[in-house]
Amino acid sequence: MQLTGSQIVLECLKEQGVDTIFGYPGGTILNIYDELYKQSDNFLHILTSHEQGAAHAADGYARSTGKVGVCFATSGPGSTNLVTGIATAYMDSVPMVAITCNVNLPLLGKDTFQEVDIAGITMPITKHGYIVKDVKNLADTIRKAFKIARSGRPGPVIVDITKDVTAKTCDFRPVTISEEEPVKKYHTDDINQAVKMIKASKRPFIYVGGGAIISNASKELLEFAKKVDAPVCDTLMGKGAFDGTDKLYTGMIGMHGTKASNLGVSECDLLITLGARFSDRVTGNAKTFASKAKILQIDVDAAEINKNVRVDFAIVGDLKRVLTAINEKLEQLDHSEWLGKIADYKKKFPLGYDTDKLTCPYIIEEIDKLTKGDAIITTDVGQHQMWAAQYYKYRKPRTFLTSGGLGTMGYGLGACIGAKVGNPDKVCINIAGDGCFRMNMNEMATASRYNLPIIEVVINNHVLGMVRQWQTLFYQQHYSQTIFEDKVDYCKVAEGLGCEAIRITKKNEVAPALKKALKMGKPVLLDCIIEEDDKVFPMVPPGASISEVFDEKDLKNKK
Repeated sequence: MQLTGSQIVLECLKEQGVDTIFGYPGGTILNIYDELYKQSDNFLHILTSHEQGAAHAADGYARSTGKVGVCFATSGPGSTNLVTGIATAYMDSVPMVAITCNVNLPLLGKDTFQEVDIAGITMPITKHGYIVKDVKNLADTIRKAFKIARSGRPGPVIVDITKDVTAKTCDFRPVTISEEEPVKKYHTDDINQAVKMIKASKRPFIYVGGGAIISNASKELLEFAKKVDAPVCDTLMGKGAFDGTDKLYTGMIGMHGTKASNLGVSECDLLITLGARFSDRVTGNAKTFASKAKILQIDVDAAEINKNVRVDFAIVGDLKRVLTAINEKLEQLDHSEWLGKIADYKKKFPLGYDTDKLTCPYIIEEIDKLTKGDAIITTDVGQHQMWAAQYYKYRKPRTFLTSGGLGTMGYGLGACIGAKVGNPDKVCINIAGDGCFRMNMNEMATASRYNLPIIEVVINNHVLGMVRQWQTLFYQQHYSQTIFEDKVDYCKVAEGLGCEAIRITKKNEVAPALKKALKMGKPVLLDCIIEEDDKVFPMVPPGASISEVFDEKDLKNKK
């Protein structure tokens, strides 16, 4: 059948099972939006307040559902406004297809109004980028884009289409998209070697990253951990892959990880690394990281093997399949003595905070209590992000969405919108610092427009909290440009954008405000006023070994 390029775009999206799009129209993409108008029964389109919000929403939708997120933008500034969101998705291995349109083919390369080489701009931050200049290539290109976005280690792909291609017609033949099996890159000998290493270990420790969530390996991970009888820590991206309430769980590892995790990994004799890439925020000084241990790494991406830390043995493959194969050959092990030592660390070095005043950890614990750990939590970046990682007990995968690799301030609100659209029956809460909220607070208008009952929790300390913490600890208290000395009223901002708002200044106001927000059925902002000098502990000094982790008590003793 003969279809226009715009019709082909939407037909290909339907082939891929896409029913939700986040975007913002403009001149060069008008043909696609005109066709979208005609096919409005087939798609839910969320008009965000800014293209960056569309990218973050597509990202949050993808992380929370496991599907490929889709966003639309026009040429020039429309497409460049997607860049931060695309980079965020790339760093955290999120499957996304960004469809942009460019000027007509004869006008390319002539500095035409709103012309930009978006495929070139995004080359370092996408798995692949396409420029479609011939309508005959359009369908195959979109199909390839989705295949690349979701296969292996997932990531974003951009498809830039010249406007004339969206208007031209060609023959279109629909295809049925079948789910692909992960490519097996390992051999039986690899599984046997991994089992041999595990059985020989006396002090194993399991370190879980975001790959465990991407591969849907939570069930296999639980079976594996129980069989190995080993403690389990996770990264920021791995939260929820392993139940945070399980007795084997020791908390997060790294710069703001627990002492139990950091000290345990420093003393183990085998570090079993599952779907993690040894980020600098995890390892601290890479030369001293897990120096007493052999390291076994399992990851789908061969490029991550021996990139940051040298390992003793690695298996390249889909984590779910690899763990299934290992579990079949692994007998029940007993490491009760080692687990007893780790349990002592957990008891001796618990997380703690000042219970006499309103703090972010208290707020997050109340959120955990009232949602029974069953909400989707999104965050921005900074102190509140670390507190959210530490004090909410993530029991299931895809319930903690945060910018781990890029550290994008302004990510959380768009991601929360995307998560709510993809999971309408779930409670979705974004936890943001006041500095982060300023970045993309216009997306409260998007939540209001669609009456999405999300809860925006602003941890308001009137400073850039994490930067101030570093300035306090390492920069002689030189608070350069980190204090918000202004009169911005976030409650009035939220109300002005069509949302409800509640201000919280005392501990006894937290639970009633949260209960009210959970029952409202509309977007609500909670402006939580905390002190400016609250700090995130534990902490590893920059460049130090994770075994040098310290907390507030250590800091006071040192002084």
